[in-house]
Amino acid sequence: MAQRKMARLKTVPFDPPALLLPERVTALLDDADERIDGFQFEHRDTPVAAFVPSDFVLVYQSLAAIAATNLAPGRRFVEWGSGVGVVTCLAAMLGFDAVGIEIEDDLVDVSRELASDHGVDADFVAGSFVPIDEVDLFDLTGDFNWVRTDAVSAYDELDLEPDDFDLVYCYPWPGEEALSEELFAECCATGSLLLSYHGRDGVKLRRRM
Repeated sequence: MAQRKMARLKTVPFDPPALLLPERVTALLDDADERIDGFQFEHRDTPVAAFVPSDFVLVYQSLAAIAATNLAPGRRFVEWGSGVGVVTCLAAMLGFDAVGIEIEDDLVDVSRELASDHGVDADFVAGSFVPIDEVDLFDLTGDFNWVRTDAVSAYDELDLEPDDFDLVYCYPWPGEEALSEELFAECCATGSLLLSYHGRDGVKLRRRM
C-alpha cells in the first residue's frame, strides 16, 4: 500500500543556485535568529518538541528557484510545522500566497510578530497539518517528534484543504521522512510540489503525479 502511494511522487532534478540575499531578507533572518535564541532560552526548562530550525538561506534559494522557473502550478504555499514562521515569510516575500501551520501556540505568536514587524503578508494558523480524514495514516502508538495529530485540523480555520496548495514545505525529523511523503501523496493535488529539508542532505523536491 505504501509503495503504491510513493510511486505517485516523482523526484524533480533540482540544484538551486546560490543567490545574494536581498537586504530585506537578511534583516528578517537576522531578526529571526535573535527571536529563535530568545525563544529557546525562555523554554530551556520545557523545550518544544521537534523545534529545530532549517538552513534558511538554502531554503530561500530553493524557493526563489521554484518561483523564478514557475515549477509550482500556482502560488499557494503551505508550511507543515512552521516553527517561528521564517520559511513562510520567505515564501511570501517571493510572491507566494503563504500560510504556516504550527501546533505550538507560542510559536504561532512569534511567527505573527515576526511577519508583522517586517511587513510580510503571511498567515499563521495554530493546529495540526494532518487532515482529520488522514489521521489513520499514522500509527498513533508510535513516538513521533515532527508529526502530531493531538490538535484540531488547521484546515477548518483556513477554509482550505491540502489539495488547494501548489507548494508544500516541511522539515521532517530523520526517520519520519516517509510520513511526510505519504501524507503529501495521499492528500495533495496532482502536479503540486513537496519541498523538504533534510539536514546535511540538503533539500529534495518531489512532484505529485
